[in-house]
Amino acid sequence: MLIKISNLNDGIHNLEFEEKIDELELKEPFSGKYLAEVKLTKLHNRIILDISLNTTAFFECDRCRVNYNSNLQNKFQMVYLFGDSPEESDSDNIVYLPPDTNKIKLNKELRDYAILSIPMKKLCSEDCKGLCYRCGKNLNHGSCDCETHQVDLRWRPLVELKNKLNFN
Repeated sequence: MLIKISNLNDGIHNLEFEEKIDELELKEPFSGKYLAEVKLTKLHNRIILDISLNTTAFFECDRCRVNYNSNLQNKFQMVYLFGDSPEESDSDNIVYLPPDTNKIKLNKELRDYAILSIPMKKLCSEDCKGLCYRCGKNLNHGSCDCETHQVDLRWRPLVELKNKLNFN
């Protein structure tokens, strides 16, 4: 994704880009198109981009193993300063540009933030009940016939103490 900045006036510009996910060199689990909404603030010596990125990905639920589509969203900010880069720069979100730069390419940043939007725990829904650990039945579709009241013998003293103290 390229943003031409050479003819932009100082001020705020709202831009929207919708392109195929392949443009960002993203593969599975991503599919379809991405949408990037950009609020570009141009000042005489810097450009600030506030970016909202929306993508679609196809996952397998970590609890019940059902395949599902998920809309992923990520918001981030990039700051472009015109001039020479200092020797030590700790921020990945601050980029120094030569004064004669006429466009900004955002493919790498969009790709990185799309990957960062993948959740650590992939769930088809927040209240997914998962699979029965004994029979493997998907508990989202109903309960199974497995016996659930069997208590591990190691916990029996605690259960007896609970019953004595009447914590029901």
